Formats: sequence, structure tokens, C-alpha cells
Amino acid sequence: MDIVLLVGRILFVVLFLLSAVGHFAQTDYMAGYAKSKGLPFAKLNVLASGLVFGLAGLAIAFGVYGDLAGIVLALVLVPTALIFHTFWKEQGEAKAMTQIMFNKDLALAGGALALAFAFSTNPGLTLTNGLFA
Repeated sequence: MDIVLLVGRILFVVLFLLSAVGHFAQTDYMAGYAKSKGLPFAKLNVLASGLVFGLAGLAIAFGVYGDLAGIVLALVLVPTALIFHTFWKEQGEAKAMTQIMFNKDLALAGGALALAFAFSTNPGLTLTNGLFA
């Protein structure tokens, strides 16, 4: 089953690695959106979240303290859902799309926490044992 977990880890982190690239390639655009949502230090936060997504994604893919990486991702994803995907403030199609994004972030946070647990059991095919094992 270690190979199944490895494939799942890789599929899971594709989104975060591509998101990290987007955060660095489209920093100004994303910072404008973040600022419109009231996030202070928008550009710095976009760069920081891109770094978190990239590093945590690589950590999970390679199995380097994946339990810590999963927890960090969940700690970023839940506030992101609450700050950026406020579907309860929207109407019509915008509400539906925003709710999908909100649900996606919560589901990803849940998946990240499940991976954190899996890494805490020291599965195979990792470069390090879990930090919280």
C-alpha cells in the first residue's frame, strides 16, 4: 500500500505546486485580488503563501516531514477559504462558484490532515520519518 500512498501524495500535491508557480508568476494580479478582500500586506502574503504551497507540496511528495507539511497546509487552507471564498456574501452564479472554491479548500484541508496522520505512522517510500510520529 506504500505505492498507493505515494501515488496519492503526488496527485494531491500537483495542485499546490502549480498554485505556487501561479503565485510567483501572477503575484501582482493575485495581490490585487487579496487586497480587494481586505488582506493586509497583500503582495507579501501572496509570495508567502506561494512559498508555503511549494515547500509543503514538495515535502509531501518526497516524504520529508510530511506530517508537518500536511498540518501547515491545513492551517493555510482553512483561513483561505474563510477570507477569499465568502459564498454567503454572493448571489447567483458567483455564489455557486465561490461555494465550490470554499468547499475545495475545506476538502483539501481535510486531505492534508489525513496525510499528516498517514505520515505520523511512518509509512514507507519517504525520505524522513514523520516529525510527530
